[in-house]
Amino acid sequence: MTKQLGATSTTDDVLSGIRLDGKRILVTGASAGLGVETARALAAHGATVVGAARDLDKAARAIAGARQEAAAGGGSIELVELDLASLASVRTCSDKLLAEAKPFDIIIANAGVMATPPGKTADGFETQFGTNHLGHFVLVNRLAALLTDGGRVVMLASSGHRFANVDLDDPGFERTPYDPFVAYGRSKTANILFAVAFDQRHRARGIRAAAVHPGGIQTELGRHMGEEQLTNMVEAINKQLASEGKAPFQFKTIPQGAATSVWAAAVASADDIGGRYCENCHVSGVVPDDAVITPVSEGVRSYALDPANAAALWRLSEQMVSETFAAPV
Repeated sequence: MTKQLGATSTTDDVLSGIRLDGKRILVTGASAGLGVETARALAAHGATVVGAARDLDKAARAIAGARQEAAAGGGSIELVELDLASLASVRTCSDKLLAEAKPFDIIIANAGVMATPPGKTADGFETQFGTNHLGHFVLVNRLAALLTDGGRVVMLASSGHRFANVDLDDPGFERTPYDPFVAYGRSKTANILFAVAFDQRHRARGIRAAAVHPGGIQTELGRHMGEEQLTNMVEAINKQLASEGKAPFQFKTIPQGAATSVWAAAVASADDIGGRYCENCHVSGVVPDDAVITPVSEGVRSYALDPANAAALWRLSEQMVSETFAAPV
């Protein structure tokens, strides 16, 4: 009998009995947390993983154990330099991979930042929108030609998308007071919308794209949140859960947090997850945009799956990065 997967499933649960020999997979953010675990799990089951990271020395230290496990499992992990906050770095990385001309079966856009202080990327974009969305927008589109027919793209999103829709008129907070979580919400909504648009553009080749929410995990992603802020947030969540008669919030482990990425990339039905938002190893339902829900409740806002919104964001993104990505013929 097939084991039911859910919120507490780990990457090893998801990949139990599955071999990924011959699969080549790109994972961004392979220097800590979810990126390292995602790379480890896939390579341990036979995949050739290319891990992208800004700091290659840090990444090499972080994946040392995973490399040993990969070798024992028939897979491997190599590294490539990538700074998503610099389009020059994104283009250098993509040019290198394109020159190698080795196909990818899966791209997992895992890297990101959260709730950063006001700031700009090397290209002058608001830090979170520029790093989480625009960096991946250019990278994945440039590498689309390397994706095999039937390949997949997995965008790491977040329940934080419910903080805010994208603002197509003021993506850089030039006329809007900056709020770190609103900025995070915009960038995560953008990740979901990118998956919607990319899936629509490439599904004729069998290539499908999905967005995933890993759940609440304590990783380096929360480096910009103070301990008091985190404590207050958890207390507020638990107060809401208690009012609903639910158990207190518990952080996921890193293997549990990476499970949905691995599930969407290598296990789930392509038709089920294509253009959708997934969490806890299943496709999530839509919740009303005005529904009051806790950050740990399931559900995706309708604006994050709206094809018209996705198309408009695509056009704006092309303008911002000064690069056009034609739809496949």
